Amino acid sequence: MDTANLALMIPLAPFIIGGIAIWTRHQHKMAELQLKATAEKAAQYASGSRELEERVRVLERIITDGGYDTALQIEALRDVRQSEGRVAEETAPEKETRQ
Repeated sequence: MDTANLALMIPLAPFIIGGIAIWTRHQHKMAELQLKATAEKAAQYASGSRELEERVRVLERIITDGGYDTALQIEALRDVRQSEGRVAEETAPEKETRQ
């Protein structure tokens, strides 16, 4: 390196070092922000995971607890729907004849 380049670099050294310091602080701050965002996403996934686990527990309980009782309850619901359908069909012609 000749003396002309060295003479140019010496006055620029504080600016170069200052720029590197600013860039380093910026990178550190960006890393902290990314860490916070990652932590928030992890918390959201954990919350969603807990909700899914609870739903699976409910389904397991439905399946394993008295399958016969569950079948009877489903059949009872079907019977109620069928009887409601019959009532609706029976009252529909009455409405047409009244008009």
